[in-house]
Amino acid sequence: MSRGDRQDRGNREDADLIEKLVGINRVAKVVKGGRRFGFAALVVVGDGRGRVGHGHGKAREVPEAIRKATEAAKRHLVRIPLREGRTLHHDVKGRYGAGKVVLRAAPPGTGIIAGGPMRAVFEAMGVQDVVAKSVGSANPHNMIRATFDALGSCANPRQVAQRRGKKVSDILGRREARTEEEAVETA
Repeated sequence: MSRGDRQDRGNREDADLIEKLVGINRVAKVVKGGRRFGFAALVVVGDGRGRVGHGHGKAREVPEAIRKATEAAKRHLVRIPLREGRTLHHDVKGRYGAGKVVLRAAPPGTGIIAGGPMRAVFEAMGVQDVVAKSVGSANPHNMIRATFDALGSCANPRQVAQRRGKKVSDILGRREARTEEEAVETA
């Protein structure tokens, strides 16, 4: 594979990514002649199929800050296992600093019930049904990092069964195991 092929593949992958701008802050640095303004951007990027990342960028101009944040988010993409490609496998809690979040799996048709920054993460990730609550800080940076902390501890039943040396049906129960195996076969 030549270098050009790798770059083409990288550009194609970038084309399918969903970019969500979570927030922009204007920051001021006081210097001898007055104030010098800069901008800090927070961006979430995902492919809509379980891969998601977040990034932070700072620059003197807004577009440059957004570009830097987007590149940082693309470098830090992580894969999150989803049940039926639409929700989480189980309920999970996350924490970062004073930010605490609770994420719950939801039945079909529920939609994304989550506040601002968490909603951006779920939309970029491709989750369609989830209930989320921010319990601590409302700071978008802490909320997103707490959400990623929670998502990082998500595991699919196959991984749990393998780690514990059991069958998937022992972990889930008979009925859920059958639907889970059917979903995996069709995917």
